[in-house]
Amino acid sequence: MFDILMYLFENYVHSEVEFLVDEDELTQELTRAGFHQSEIIKAISWLEHLAELQEGDTPYLCDHAQHSFRIYTQDEMDKLDVECRGFLLFLEQIKVLSVIIREMVIDRVMELDEPMLILEDLKWVVLMVLFNVPGNESAYEKMEDLIFEQHDGRLHS
Repeated sequence: MFDILMYLFENYVHSEVEFLVDEDELTQELTRAGFHQSEIIKAISWLEHLAELQEGDTPYLCDHAQHSFRIYTQDEMDKLDVECRGFLLFLEQIKVLSVIIREMVIDRVMELDEPMLILEDLKWVVLMVLFNVPGNESAYEKMEDLIFEQHDGRLHS
């Protein structure tokens, strides 16, 4: 599923082509690209849930304070190791992530099929969330800089 999300991100983030919003057309394109139907359904669901989070209907996404202390559940700690959790804290400290965006990122990470996420993949999830939430352009640019200063300019290897 993560490969599908990266495929969509890489093919549409800097493209002048409008992102396909018709689910059938998107499914057909992903099938032609070689992805399995079950994984396509999961990826589309992941994106739909991201859109729902943006609408603010999720009760835990309230911005109570400028600074917060995040206690991770056991499931979250199993999926996000110390390095990943530390990186999320770092992103909050440098104002790339707000409390709300951090929670959106954690929510999206928890829905991925991966048993444990590596730091490099977490960075891409953060970038995808920032890209899809209006008003976070400067945070998106900072995150892009953090990713590309460690790579050779390619989106994903």
